[in-house]
Amino acid sequence: MINVRKSFFSLFGLYLIFSNTECCFDDGCYLPKPNITLKAINDKQTLVVSWLVKHSSFVGDIYEIELSRTEQHTVIYTKNVSVSPGVSAKYTWTWISDLPLECVDHSVRMRYYNQSDQSPWSNWITNSGFKPNDKIHIFPSSRVLRQGSSAMFCCIPPTGVNVKRMTFRGEEYRLLSIGGGVKAITVNNLTIPKEIIKHLLLTCDDATGKSFPVSNYISFPPEKPRNLSCVTFDMVSVSCTWDSPRKRLLHDRNVQIYTLHIENSDKAPFTCEQSSCTFPAVPHLQNYNISVWVKDKLGEEMERYSFNISDRVFPVVKSLRVNRGVTDATVSWSMQESLTRMNLICQVATVPLGTVELRCNNIMSSFCDTKLEHLVPNTKYNVRVRCTVNGRLWGEGAEETFITDPLVSLDLWRRIQPLSNSRTRQVTLMWKPRIAGTAATINIQEYTVQWSQEGQTESKNSSVGQAVVSIGPGKCDFTVQAVLPSGTSIPANITIPPAEHKENLPVQKRLDSTSEGGFNLTWEDQSTATCGYVVEWCVVGNAVPCTLQWKVPEGNNALLLHASEFQAGYRYTFYIYGCTDNGYGLLEIQTGYSQEFNSVQRPSLVEPVQSTSSSVTLEWHYNEDDPAQPAFIMGYLVTVQEVGSVLLPDGSNVSVAEPHVKFVTIESLKENTEYTCSVSALTKEGPGLPASITFRTKSNYSSLIIKVLTPIFLLMGFTVLLWSQVKIVRSRLKEIFIYPVDMNIKTPEFESFLQETDQWLQSQKPEECISCDIQILNGRPSLNEITALRDSELMNEPCSPSLQSLLSSSSPSCMLLEANYCPQLATLPWDRPASQQVTSLMNRSYLYTLKEGYSEPPNVVFSETKSSFEASDCPLESCGVIYGYIANDSL
Repeated sequence: MINVRKSFFSLFGLYLIFSNTECCFDDGCYLPKPNITLKAINDKQTLVVSWLVKHSSFVGDIYEIELSRTEQHTVIYTKNVSVSPGVSAKYTWTWISDLPLECVDHSVRMRYYNQSDQSPWSNWITNSGFKPNDKIHIFPSSRVLRQGSSAMFCCIPPTGVNVKRMTFRGEEYRLLSIGGGVKAITVNNLTIPKEIIKHLLLTCDDATGKSFPVSNYISFPPEKPRNLSCVTFDMVSVSCTWDSPRKRLLHDRNVQIYTLHIENSDKAPFTCEQSSCTFPAVPHLQNYNISVWVKDKLGEEMERYSFNISDRVFPVVKSLRVNRGVTDATVSWSMQESLTRMNLICQVATVPLGTVELRCNNIMSSFCDTKLEHLVPNTKYNVRVRCTVNGRLWGEGAEETFITDPLVSLDLWRRIQPLSNSRTRQVTLMWKPRIAGTAATINIQEYTVQWSQEGQTESKNSSVGQAVVSIGPGKCDFTVQAVLPSGTSIPANITIPPAEHKENLPVQKRLDSTSEGGFNLTWEDQSTATCGYVVEWCVVGNAVPCTLQWKVPEGNNALLLHASEFQAGYRYTFYIYGCTDNGYGLLEIQTGYSQEFNSVQRPSLVEPVQSTSSSVTLEWHYNEDDPAQPAFIMGYLVTVQEVGSVLLPDGSNVSVAEPHVKFVTIESLKENTEYTCSVSALTKEGPGLPASITFRTKSNYSSLIIKVLTPIFLLMGFTVLLWSQVKIVRSRLKEIFIYPVDMNIKTPEFESFLQETDQWLQSQKPEECISCDIQILNGRPSLNEITALRDSELMNEPCSPSLQSLLSSSSPSCMLLEANYCPQLATLPWDRPASQQVTSLMNRSYLYTLKEGYSEPPNVVFSETKSSFEASDCPLESCGVIYGYIANDSL
């Protein structure tokens, strides 16, 4: 053990001797002086200190570093760096200066501690600054500075010259003394200028008046790439792309360098573009771990990405071709041959049809194709093809636009006209080209017409849509084709039946238009119409002959014609033909108006008018079936109005619902009265223009004769009837009109009495019991006594002789009647003035009751007439009272 220790110390001593280190045994120093190196990076203002670490124990060392400026070694920074035990290598420490390294000398020295031992300081290692000369120098100059940072700028004047001022972007800053005549300024928060050239101007002026400017640039440090992804188009190369968070300005001096590293391979880094990088695939490498580095003068950033190359296949479609047809097209394309052996799925999208998918695994060829069907002729289509492997990532597609070939067909029709005195018929063929689609303009060069009859075939050419051909009486077949630059159209065929074939004209039907003014034609579907229908029409009633129109319905038995093809107020007749083996046969005839107007013609009235004293018969002429009329005639409206009358009486309008009936008789008119009659044709839109006539009814002489003779005959009959009862009438009149001699009756009162009696007799009907009292009273007692005496006498007399005779004429015995009578008299006080008089006239009806033994009341009514007069008319100042009874018999 003792020998081992001796050997160890011997070896350690040799190590200290040969390690070129110092040991101060007098001072108790056992650690060697550190040996350091210094490296300066001026554009980054960085000092890099390096030394060799050699541990002599299991405890780490602490290194003390000092930094100084100027030749006087003014310490500006101190740092203790701890190094872990077990590290025996070159160690590096970096320091960044806020002042450019060119401005002044920078020196570094070091010592270290091991447990309680301390090494001596190393020698000062100096990085010399710029030495002054006869010009002004500014640092930093033409350097890229970080946006938002603070920077120090120094000015080194010539020897013996002082710095007077320093300005940054035109603004003067406070000078800081660095040493050796060097001055500096500090600028905080550097910003990027808004000018196109992103530079900052710095100027230094010395005491001699000289000025020196420099420029620096502001930029931002690199940022980590985003959205990094990689694909392969052919399994041979790999392309990676990424996004830069912040776009570089156009004149940015901070140039960035991008590199891509495959971390799980030994490939060297690949230099990349600003946002993409392409590198060859590593053989037999399936999973990739890559990193993208971006570096510039202000720093560096990195982003990693891992992927499986089989999942990142991005197939590219090449050589897309379209072989077009009329209603179909064949689409073909090529792929990378290495991809066709994989599970390749392609998608073909056709606008406006849709999208289809198909597998493209052709081992023998790199081409794929598909067929597009049910296309519209002469129509523009856009087709796009893209593919994917395993359905994970759709590759870049190819696009192509094409137009299908045109399809031209002809709507063929005919008009047959027999020639007089000949068996020859003249056939006018008419056709209209029907071109599907509107993508391209089709140029029709000419038309070829061919017909065959009785085994003979002939042909002719036509440059217009019409041809006139003369044929015989037999059946004839026609074929018409349009000649196109790319070929011919679909042939149109029509058959002309034999001349002896006759058709029965169907009954014409009226057709209502639609709300928009068009026509919706419908007809009964015929089983004999094996090759379709044709609808033919023409404007009826025009002065100028119209052009024949026709259309082939797309449906079986219906055709909708729009209003734009028709004019309002014109009648159109539609002939519906059915196609058979022997040609076309007429099935129906329909006629109607697109829009009806009520401005129809006036009727023509027949004169003279046939009239009586109470009626008139009107007749008129009218062509209700005239096709020139602007509406269908529904009937007629007849209006009768008395001349001079403002309002029309009830029943003055008479409607005739049948258009073919052109007369009407109007009753209940006044005799010998002038009337005005008007007749107008009725349409669905109302009455048309009226035709008017004035007439006078005749006088009714027979009615006048009846009115004159009727009273005469009535008077004669009444006279004859009364002649047999002359005695009875005479006795009644005596009773009525004879009165006492001593009574003074005035003539006017008597005439009034006779008039009232006559009116009562003429009424000859029972009336309700009405009492009418007119009292004229004279306040003298003799009047009451006389009145009471008369009443009592009348009550005691059952019947007067004349009355009994009158009753006996109508009944076997005189009926006993009882009258409830109570005269109303007023007694005036005796102190009334003598000149005041009251007169009472009473006309009272009495109600009689039946005596026992009579089942019915007699048809007799008694009336009492009582008259009072003034005192001046009565002798002895008393009044006389006349009583009379009148019997009313039902004669």
